Amino acid sequence: MKKITRAFYFSVAIALLAGCGNDVEPEATDSEQTPAAETPAEETEDGATTDQSREEDDSAAKESETSESEDTDSETGESELDAYSSEQIEYARVWLQLGPNQEIDGLYVKQIPSGTPLNPNDETSGVYPEDVIQLAGSRLVDGSVTYSGNGDGTINVYNVPLRWDGEYPAGEEFYEELINDTELVEIDTGDDEEVIRLIKLQETE
Repeated sequence: MKKITRAFYFSVAIALLAGCGNDVEPEATDSEQTPAAETPAEETEDGATTDQSREEDDSAAKESETSESEDTDSETGESELDAYSSEQIEYARVWLQLGPNQEIDGLYVKQIPSGTPLNPNDETSGVYPEDVIQLAGSRLVDGSVTYSGNGDGTINVYNVPLRWDGEYPAGEEFYEELINDTELVEIDTGDDEEVIRLIKLQETE
């Protein structure tokens, strides 16, 4: 009887152990581990995105530096004209705007003091009431421009020729009209390259 009882208890114990074994969680399958395997791919994509972002940032930084450099040049007003005097620039700009002929071999600058006769060959000639500048080309056909500067970007243009022709004496009234009929002209800044070209052709008499 004892042997039968022991065998019964032994069978029950085995049954209980088998039931506990079924409660153990199964190991993760390969399909459940897939997200862990995809991690490197995601990191690679993130890395590529980061590199692209860095390239865009570098490009934006370069554009910003270029813009800042241009702004600095604009603020300081630096240009090739800084190498020349204000008088040289003025003569070139006046001729560029008013000169009868732009295709000249030389630009001759003559300073005429106040009190100088408009026409030295006529004893009835009136005189310049102020200092004037006379610009002329190397040839008579190039024409001339006679003016006085006002220091504010405007000039007074005298309608007098480079060489006087006609019958003299012309009379004081004739010259008074020339002096009183000066024209006020505002001078443009013009193209810097053309201004520099004319500056290099200047010769002061």
